[in-house]
Amino acid sequence: MVDRCHFGQAASACNVSQSTLSAGIQELEDLLGAILLERTKRTVVPTPLGRDLAERARGLLSGAEELVDLARAAREPMAGPLHLGVIPTIGPFLLPRALPRLRETYPKLQLYLREDQTARLIERLEAGELDAVLLALPYALGDLEVMDLGEDRFSVVYPAGHDLPQAEAATPADIAGENLLLLEDGHCLRDQALAACELEGARRNAAFNGTSLHTLAQMVANDLGVTLMPQMALDAGIVRGLDVAVRPLSGKTPHRRIGLVWRRSSARKETFRQLGEALKAELG
Repeated sequence: MVDRCHFGQAASACNVSQSTLSAGIQELEDLLGAILLERTKRTVVPTPLGRDLAERARGLLSGAEELVDLARAAREPMAGPLHLGVIPTIGPFLLPRALPRLRETYPKLQLYLREDQTARLIERLEAGELDAVLLALPYALGDLEVMDLGEDRFSVVYPAGHDLPQAEAATPADIAGENLLLLEDGHCLRDQALAACELEGARRNAAFNGTSLHTLAQMVANDLGVTLMPQMALDAGIVRGLDVAVRPLSGKTPHRRIGLVWRRSSARKETFRQLGEALKAELG
């Protein structure tokens, strides 16, 4: 009720009837001798006490779930359900390679995937809705534990026949004056690529912000500019069949790092370690 402030929606989320939920809350209020919800004909609003009890209840439920996880992990670390968040610039490129091997190696592991931007995935992880998140670094992770899985280098993708200086690798200076196509705000790859490639001051095409790496590749193929692409996307064939060229970026820094993160209090650290090792092997 605290999350929904609506009896019908809350009952649906709890898979019970509205009358059952209402009766349960009334019984709890009678037991405590306190009002937890302020009810009118149109609205339901939690009282300050109701909100406080709800937050404490979340902590108790989370602790109970961790006890179950701890017992399960002790018996079989790579068995049972695991809710994994993954960002859109990793999921479509790494997971198609990794999932068949994971299913074969750990047939009892039930992997549920949630794809979203980093900030929202971290919120879900901290709220206990996800067990771990596969993301790109650097990123401010607070008190979360992180396992570094390896690096993912950036290359510049440009229209075929474009007059970039002829060299084995492109430099930041080569593309600083180009029409640089980027993902829209909210995608961490945008800032990571600019920082890693020392292009924070580069000219950017403000009229075109891609919603995905596939969109950026198509925009480059239509001669709208150049873009920065991670190696895992290139390995997955994202530019295959497009009239574009690819050149690596020079220097040691043009890359992002791939990481697996989880709550420090989680009881499934051995599960995450084994999962991380499996993903790390696919990164190669």
